[in-house]
Parts: sequence; C-alpha cells; structure tokens
Amino acid sequence: MSDCAECKVYACVMARREALPDNCPMVTTDLTDTREIYADAKNREIARVSAIVEATGYVRWTRVEETMEFARRLGFKKLGIAFCAGLREEGRLLERVLKSNGFEVVSAMCKTGAIPKEEIGIADSEKVRPGGFEAMCNPIGQARLLNDAGTDLNIMVGLCVGHDSLFIKYSDALVTCLVAKDRVMGHNPVAALYTSLGYYRKALYENHRPK
Repeated sequence: MSDCAECKVYACVMARREALPDNCPMVTTDLTDTREIYADAKNREIARVSAIVEATGYVRWTRVEETMEFARRLGFKKLGIAFCAGLREEGRLLERVLKSNGFEVVSAMCKTGAIPKEEIGIADSEKVRPGGFEAMCNPIGQARLLNDAGTDLNIMVGLCVGHDSLFIKYSDALVTCLVAKDRVMGHNPVAALYTSLGYYRKALYENHRPK
C-alpha cells in the first residue's frame, strides 16, 4: 500500500531506482499502464502543456496566470467558473480578468436552482441559519449549466468540500481548482497544516477522531 507522504528518500524525483525503499509503490506496483494512458494524444498534450506552464512560470506566475496560460496553450476559448455564493466577489473579479484576456466566460453560482435543503434530507436544525429558507448548494446544477454552454475548462472558486467532488464528477470539461474554500483560514487551507503542531494541534489531531 502506497505511503508516499512518509517517504524520506524521494528517489522517484531523481529516478534513483537503486535507492527505492521496499514499500515504494514503484517497487510494489506495476505503473506501466499509466504510461500507456499518457500515450493517448489528448492526455499527453494536457500533461505536456502542464509541464511547460510549470517550467515557464516557475515562481513567477500566480495561479491565475498559470490557469490562463494552461487554457491558452491548449487552445481553450470558453472557460467556466463554478463559484460559491460566499465568494461571488472573487468570482466576479476572476471573470473580469479572464474576459480582459480574450476568453469567453460562463459562470454559475452554487445556489442555482434555489432547491430547498429539505429536499436532500436536511433538518431545520442542521441548517447554517435555522428558521428560514436555505437553498442547497447545487454543484450538479452548476456542472449542467457549464456543460450546456460547452465550456472547454471549468474553474472552481471556493466550492464546499464534497460539493467540489460532485462538480468534478458531473463536469464534462476538465476541471481545475483556483480557490479551495477555508472560511477559517481565509481560503488558505494549508495554513492549518503549517500550524498542526502548534495552535491547531488539538483541533486536527483530537477533535475529529471517531467517538
């Protein structure tokens, strides 16, 4: 079973096969079939362009710039934005940037459809603000809108955990994440990991264990 996160060798980075630990997936698993998948022209081109964008803008381009360059170099003209209602200003700013760079943009907010949360079994006490109407997040609806528009690439801006999974599952176009939602950390989730041995140790290591 692969456990690359605990590796201290990183032999794969430099192709030092002689240094591979016994539990390395390069030892225990035949990955030949993945190379065959990259032989597919579309997959190969996506991987190739990704690598070129990485190298060209390394430590110089922001994620927004990288996203635009990735789209442009693949010949994508129509971009979709699937954004959270709580990040609608960020969605608006992104749309303006993309349009100013020549892209056609279609955007869809998470509450599209105005479907009451009760339809998916949410009790009033389980709402963010009990006592009133709350529309459920509708990532499948967002994907449907962008699919119908024929987008070439869809960009997620702050979709909730799980809702992003459904959006990716039902999106016809490739999906990339620009903003990962984290209300506590100002949408910078990795900050929790950086503080996991200090301020957030109890929250991350104790509070969410199975009872």
